[in-house]
Amino acid sequence: MRFVSIKVLALFVISLLIASCGYKTSENINKQKKNVLFIAVDDLRLQAGIYGQSQMITPAIDELGNDGVVFNRAYCSVPVCGASRASLLSGLRPTSKRFVNYHTWKDKDAPDVTSIPKWFKENGYTTLSRGKIYHHSDDDLEAWSEEPYIPAAGISWRSYITEESRKIIEANKNPKNPDQVKGPPFEMADVEDNAYPDGMLTDKVIEDLNQFAKSKEPFFLGVGFWKPHLPFNAPKKYWDLYSEEDIQLADNPFMPQNAPKKAKTDWYELRGMYAGIPKEGPVSDELARQLIHGYYACVSYTDAQIGKVLKELKRLGLDKNTVVVLWGDHGWHLGEHGLWCKHCNFDKVMKAPLMFKAPGMKEGKKSNTLVEFIDIYPTLCDLAGIDMPEHLDGKSLQPVLNNPSKIHKDTVFTRYHSGESVITKRYVYTEWKKKNGNKVNMLYDHSNDPDENINVADNPKYEEVVKELSLKINKNHD
Repeated sequence: MRFVSIKVLALFVISLLIASCGYKTSENINKQKKNVLFIAVDDLRLQAGIYGQSQMITPAIDELGNDGVVFNRAYCSVPVCGASRASLLSGLRPTSKRFVNYHTWKDKDAPDVTSIPKWFKENGYTTLSRGKIYHHSDDDLEAWSEEPYIPAAGISWRSYITEESRKIIEANKNPKNPDQVKGPPFEMADVEDNAYPDGMLTDKVIEDLNQFAKSKEPFFLGVGFWKPHLPFNAPKKYWDLYSEEDIQLADNPFMPQNAPKKAKTDWYELRGMYAGIPKEGPVSDELARQLIHGYYACVSYTDAQIGKVLKELKRLGLDKNTVVVLWGDHGWHLGEHGLWCKHCNFDKVMKAPLMFKAPGMKEGKKSNTLVEFIDIYPTLCDLAGIDMPEHLDGKSLQPVLNNPSKIHKDTVFTRYHSGESVITKRYVYTEWKKKNGNKVNMLYDHSNDPDENINVADNPKYEEVVKELSLKINKNHD
């Protein structure tokens, strides 16, 4: 009888140990899973201090870059938000029929492909969408653990809140389309940060971080800031950071020499959607300075929100186990080549910010290797320690994060409608094919023309370069 009691007792102790070990193992697995803070910024060009620019005030982005690895030559797949985001989030290259324009839906163009957040969700993460992650907030809904959060303020998605803006909207009402909102291209209200959506978004994200600090669950937190997207609406204190007379205008407000007509855009996003913009021709220098001032103010506004989020991440101790990636969905023109907005195949809009910070990763490093946004998906899998899905077109950046001088790719691709571009260390080449089989093209030699002011595609000196790069585009063609 005594033997049985000892045996039962031993079995009981063993079962307790097994249960205890099982609990600890599960807890350790969760601890080993690195969280992901996935920060997207709309229309952000390479003009933060970390990129060597002195015109904009961006302490939070600069600090993040100094704590991680910054990529100086990262290229979006398509220089327009809907297509760029769908491509990045799915890990797929665009084609002539997939991820084409701003109205792109991932669910329509690649419905059977598992996106980054969906993959992390399937790997045991709580996934949250806050702000603008996809262009459409109800795209890829199965990827998220709860309904996406979209803050709203003021009039329409443009979030006008001043009486002056309201009057301009009323004065520009279209009788044929009374629901159309055509307001000013910028607004400066003397309000707190959370009077506008990006400040409201920051408050929500800070709440989320505090909840995750309590729950200890692994998370993928998507945080998408709208600004500096038009209209350039930001609290007055961010406008006050800059003096308009100090604003520098683009020093090449003209189309490149020999550039084809296909290269030019009418920047309808600004010209056609906002009041006070000339219907044709350039904007005045005075208006150009106001627009650039507004863009800078909005970047500093978003930078401040990013700073608040990163500060809270650190205060909660979550930074010790969180991968942070910051990216802009594409660049933006501020009068270069006489252009505004994106929607073209010039380097300033195809290239956009990208930086990573992760526990144990190198700090304060910059990489000049060529990178594509489709490389973000496999990189996050590597950094988080989870397997990759098989469909990915990109290539993990982890070797570069360990050694920023390493060459990642010698060629990257981007496209906008029928314009297909290939970028190498030295050249940016674009061609548009016509239905009759002919083509128009442009080639810029960044070794002596980094601002792309002279199209040398027809220069006999570059004949072999054009042939080689055209062949690369054809090989990459769908």
